Amino acid sequence: MKLNAQGLHDRKQWEEKGYALPEFDREAVAAATKEHPFWIHFGPGNIFRAFQANVVQKLLNQGLLDRGLLVAEGYDYEIIEKMNHPHDDYNLLVTLKADGQVEKTVIGSVVESLTVDSENEKDFARLNEIFAKDSLQMASFTITEKGYSLVNGKGELLPGVAEDFANGPKKAMSYMGKVSALLYIRYEAGQKPIAMVSMDNCSHNGDKLYAAVHTFAKEWVENKVAEEGFLSYVNDKSKVSFPWTMIDKITPRPDASVEAILRADGVEELEPVITSKNTYVAPFVNAEETEYLVIEDAFPNGRPEALEKGGFLFTERETVDKVERMKVCTCLNPLHTCLAIFGCLLGYQKISEEMKDADLKKLVETVGYKEGLPVVVNPGVLDPKEFIDTVLNVRIPNPFMPDTPQRIATDTSQKLAIRFGETIKAYAASETLKVADLKLIPLVFAGWLRYLMAVDDNGNPFTLSPDPLLDAVCPYVADFALGKESDVETALKPVLENEKIFGVNLYEVGMAEKVLGYFREMITGPGAVRKTLQKYV
Repeated sequence: MKLNAQGLHDRKQWEEKGYALPEFDREAVAAATKEHPFWIHFGPGNIFRAFQANVVQKLLNQGLLDRGLLVAEGYDYEIIEKMNHPHDDYNLLVTLKADGQVEKTVIGSVVESLTVDSENEKDFARLNEIFAKDSLQMASFTITEKGYSLVNGKGELLPGVAEDFANGPKKAMSYMGKVSALLYIRYEAGQKPIAMVSMDNCSHNGDKLYAAVHTFAKEWVENKVAEEGFLSYVNDKSKVSFPWTMIDKITPRPDASVEAILRADGVEELEPVITSKNTYVAPFVNAEETEYLVIEDAFPNGRPEALEKGGFLFTERETVDKVERMKVCTCLNPLHTCLAIFGCLLGYQKISEEMKDADLKKLVETVGYKEGLPVVVNPGVLDPKEFIDTVLNVRIPNPFMPDTPQRIATDTSQKLAIRFGETIKAYAASETLKVADLKLIPLVFAGWLRYLMAVDDNGNPFTLSPDPLLDAVCPYVADFALGKESDVETALKPVLENEKIFGVNLYEVGMAEKVLGYFREMITGPGAVRKTLQKYV
């Protein structure tokens, strides 16, 4: 059983093994898509293959769409050359359900894949042709937040960007330069309308894409390497839109246990490829069943109404923002951070296992329902309580999802302000709620400070997850030891006052004493983290 057009001719052997196959005429769909493309996606990674491509496949199967997807890769060309092309753009989606069911689907909705390589004359000419088509309604992106950046961590322009500014759209080499060059083709073809839709998991993602494209348009016009009208075109929302979106679906790295299931079925050539740019890509993707994609409804060239029937939620920008804040500030991300911190301290290796721990389960239930939910603004399109219900009863406990507290603990110092600080601010601003009523959010802060000691609850050392502030904050806990009397407040006061870490000055909001008290209890000796949890949750 080979995952390519020839291998799928024998549908019976796949179906007997429980695989759902494309139910549409793929050749006819490919021909229609080539002539009248409506959606091109940049970044054919795991979330795209598990989510957007699957939604389009379902709509094709139902006859609600008659055209499929085009994908393009502008950073790591080997993904296209070593994964898409050998499998004729098919991929395998393995949905791992919380009740133990495994759904296996052959996804065939992608009908053409290209490298965004301006030196590959054939592929770039084809991209130019696509962007000049009247029918193109949307170019979407899952290229990670850093994919939109034109500068490095020091604020210096990335390689190729300065040259692109000078050379103009005809010779662009940087990723955002090439995307802007393709948009310039659409401008030259008659200022045709299009939605440029970031679907990356970052706040106000459309603004990040707009900022990059706008910078290129501005530089090119100023350097007289593009027509003046291009800048006006990019800024005209009736021509080019940059909608905000909120996406949520867990698609971990392809897992060996899933590969074993497929191999046992007789599927061949499943070996993952690790590219020269260190991208790990396999012919299959494993994912949870839950998924959300909320999109600002700003499509200057229209959009197929069928996408709503596929589960995408189209709404106004303010609602997208409310959904994003609901997820990031209350209903998902803070709960993950609670489990990450205490999971590392208590020796857990899987997030799902932590939900069998009565203390940790009560911790996240209280932080979510009791402390967070009262300040959530209901976005209307998704119910916050139902969202938390799904997170705590379906998503996090899913034993198939191979996520670890150690991975989620990465960059915790960068997450606390948004994941908990916004809730504290809402309590401080409320006429009916009091910051003093928050009992477990300060316990999580104390847990993080205890985590920074890099000693687990049994007294054994462990490795801290990567975090840009480790060198700055670890010295504050360096002199603490389990069972040793210490002047905790003097040592920790500079951290607790740091608004950049917590989103607020914990002294000013009256939370510092509570955090210090919890921390003192957690360092009284081995087992003190568990005792403190049991005492307060």
